[in-house]
Amino acid sequence: MTDSKPTRLERIVTAGGARAAIITVAHPPLNLFDKALLDALAADFEELAADPPRALLLRAEGKLVSGGVDVHVFDGLTTEEGAQLWQTLFARVIHPIEALPCPVVFAAHGLTLTAAFEIALACDIILAAPKAKFGLVETVVGLTPSMGGPQRLAERAGSGRAREFVMTGDLYDAATMADWGVVNAVHEDVDDAARALLARLADGPTRAHAATKEIIGAWRSGGVAHADSVTPEISGRLFATSDLKNAVRSFLDVGPGKATYTGE
Repeated sequence: MTDSKPTRLERIVTAGGARAAIITVAHPPLNLFDKALLDALAADFEELAADPPRALLLRAEGKLVSGGVDVHVFDGLTTEEGAQLWQTLFARVIHPIEALPCPVVFAAHGLTLTAAFEIALACDIILAAPKAKFGLVETVVGLTPSMGGPQRLAERAGSGRAREFVMTGDLYDAATMADWGVVNAVHEDVDDAARALLARLADGPTRAHAATKEIIGAWRSGGVAHADSVTPEISGRLFATSDLKNAVRSFLDVGPGKATYTGE
């Protein structure tokens, strides 16, 4: 990794001994999503997929989380090239985030526009500072958000809210996003809160968290009936894990809340 790389991937170990990871976007002055930043993120997710942590935090440095996409990315694209751009970003950024077998937390400390917000919506939990603002403002260039933002926003906030959010191109504050159920929590020191949550999740039953993501993914793709149909097999696999066996024994021997987990 060189100093010019627009992201920084850190592998850390929690106080409880769990392996976690942090991706920091550091692409001043505005953390714009240009080809270099998108390629760097794709490479980071490829590395994480090959050796997953037990939890991941996505954050950014600077005054803004991101001022959005560098519009040069769109200049002169043909219909086919535009479609290929979105297919590539789904394949290399959005879907790899959702496929990670661990909890993924996004921390928004300031303005979070377009691609950055779409990436946040692909994460499991979104935390925000009170001053954070969010927007999908692609209408300023005659575009609609196309990295999965509208549909993932609709999943969290409802289709009517998603249409309003995208069509107006307005900015919405953290309190509104929390009220809509898009942001999970608002913290004065969001970076501190996100790091604490990262450690808590990484120290937890990683295989069970992965199963939760798999079951909810089944619901997202096929509804309750489909999720019900796959839950017995997904959850059943957990009975072969050391974490479940040891946690059940701990519960029976010393009571709830005393178990420790290894992720196995």
